[in-house]
Amino acid sequence: MAAPFDLRFDCGRICLDLMATTGRATERLAGPEHLAAWLVGSGVVPGGAQLGAVDRGWVVRFRTLRELLRRVVHDELRGRAAEADLRLLNAAAAAAVPPARAVRAEDGALVRAFAGPPDCAGLLAAVARDAIGMLTDAAARGQLRQCEGESCSLVYLDTSRGRRRRWCSSEVCGNRERVARHRRRATRRMDGAVAEAKAVGGAPVAGVG
Repeated sequence: MAAPFDLRFDCGRICLDLMATTGRATERLAGPEHLAAWLVGSGVVPGGAQLGAVDRGWVVRFRTLRELLRRVVHDELRGRAAEADLRLLNAAAAAAVPPARAVRAEDGALVRAFAGPPDCAGLLAAVARDAIGMLTDAAARGQLRQCEGESCSLVYLDTSRGRRRRWCSSEVCGNRERVARHRRRATRRMDGAVAEAKAVGGAPVAGVG
């Protein structure tokens, strides 16, 4: 079943999934309902949590954290993030995260729940702490990859066998690359055929001239 609003939850970490809510001029956190769906889909909040307080202000704050994460993660992939950005990330992580508790669902299973409605700062802190945990874990850092798809800047954790995953999504960027590769081969074959035809057509005829 497809995620609502074309949201993606396949990057391997909550913080990377937040970064994946934008790209290729696409804004997937377009409004409060989009953010609420992302918070539930990513697992930041339990499915039954009350999110009536989510408004445009929350959306702006999560987009701001998203851009901070993009800078920090991409800079760390290239070398090292700016100290000012690390201070901002640490500050975002400092708020109290909503405490979770185990409760019994109607079917008898244990599920995670919050004692009350979460606030925006606490949820932002949960995502920021996930990023800090990822960036300070040598194993996780070693799995960080940027998608090789053309014009795609998404980052994911490569947990594939042999660490050979090349794209954020085989169905999206991988398929685009396969189509582009097929077109390049077809173009080369066509160019070769045209060049050969010109060579044959322009060759001097024996005994003439």
